[in-house]
Amino acid sequence: MNFSGKNILVVGGSSGIGLSLVKFLNENDAAVYVISRNEAGVLPAGIKHLQADITGNTEPIAAFLPEQLHGLVYSVGSINLKPFNRLTSDDFLNDYRINVLGAVQIIQQSLKQLKSAAGASVVLISSVAAKTGLPYHASISAAKGAVEGLALSLAAELAAQQIRVNVVAPSLTDTPMAQNLLSTPEKREASAKRHPLAKYGQPEDVSQAIAFLLSDDSSWITGQVIGIDGGMGKLKTS
Repeated sequence: MNFSGKNILVVGGSSGIGLSLVKFLNENDAAVYVISRNEAGVLPAGIKHLQADITGNTEPIAAFLPEQLHGLVYSVGSINLKPFNRLTSDDFLNDYRINVLGAVQIIQQSLKQLKSAAGASVVLISSVAAKTGLPYHASISAAKGAVEGLALSLAAELAAQQIRVNVVAPSLTDTPMAQNLLSTPEKREASAKRHPLAKYGQPEDVSQAIAFLLSDDSSWITGQVIGIDGGMGKLKTS
């Protein structure tokens, strides 16, 4: 995959899956723009970075974006696992704000630049939990289900402007956000065994799929939710 001449925006690109994607895009000649709450110290040299909270003040974003955007990835999420009777309204609202409204805000702000590219790709990140019933996932499952619905509607609405919209839905991936779930050898072994392929995900497993959806190699793919989940979402092997 070659991204020469392509401007790609990665929101949440300073950690985990987003950072893995940024490094890959940078190595393959993309002009990469990153928005994150964290400082740019971990980013490769030459990456254009804006430190901002996408759910807060978004005014600086307009001046940060290039005139054309060939790709946009919203790699921001949350892991909020609690028994249902301990979830508050604020839990549900916060997960919705981070996962859904943040995506809405950045897509709306970037729409002019995406249309100007005359062929662009938007990729959102859901979760295996959106379609697979998992205990203690009620809040995040509700939010990620909304992400998938948003993406399908946008894919239909923006197709005439040659803007593709797709979703990747990972299972548990070894990122800083999941560190509490993989903090001991016992937890790692148990998490691996829950997947038909007997392993949990690495950031590159997901970022490579996202890169494909951003590339011209996927120019006939839109409105899809693609599971990157070690088989958890579809397979029962025991």
